Amino acid sequence: MEYDRIIIGIDPGTNIMGYGILGVKGRNLQVIALGVIKLNKFESHYLRLRRIFERVTGLIEQYLPDELAIEAPFFGKNVQSMLKLGRAQGVAMAAALARDIPITEYAPLKIKQAITGQGNASKEQVAEMLRRILNIPREEMPEFLDATDALGAALCHYYESSRPQVEKVCKSWKEFIAKNPDKLK
Repeated sequence: MEYDRIIIGIDPGTNIMGYGILGVKGRNLQVIALGVIKLNKFESHYLRLRRIFERVTGLIEQYLPDELAIEAPFFGKNVQSMLKLGRAQGVAMAAALARDIPITEYAPLKIKQAITGQGNASKEQVAEMLRRILNIPREEMPEFLDATDALGAALCHYYESSRPQVEKVCKSWKEFIAKNPDKLK
C-alpha cells in the first residue's frame, strides 16, 4: 500500500528498545511494523549504542519513514540510568538525523494522555487502547510493552501533527481591519 506518510515511533531503552511504524493514508492508519531491539546480550554499553544505531538505521532504510516520534526519558532518581537512557535516545535520533528525518520528542505523560485520555495510564492500558484504536488482533500484540510504547509515540505524533492550525486571533476589530483590508470590500 502507498502511504501519505510513515511515522516511526521509538521507545528508547538500554536493555530493550521498542519501535512501532505507522502508515497514514488519508485518515486511515495501519500498523506496518511493531517490535523490539533486544540489547541485553551486549555487555558493553558502547556496543549496545552501536547496535541501536545499526538497527534504527536499518528500520529507516527498510520502511522509509517521513518522521520520527521518540519518547523523552522521564526524570528518575538514578543519574547513571538517566545518562545511559539519554545516550540511547541520542543514538536513535542520530540515525534519523543522518537521513534528514524530522524528529519530535514527546513526554511519556503526553503520549499516555493522547492514547488513553489519562496521563497516569499504565503501559498495559496504553497497549489495550492501541490495540482497539488500530484494530490489532490480540494474537498479534507484542510480548514486550516497549513496542506498544513506541507505537504510542507514533500515534501521539499523528494526532499532534494532524490538528488543524488555528490562525492567530486579533485582539480588537481595529487590529482585524488593519490586517484584513481586502475583507472589507
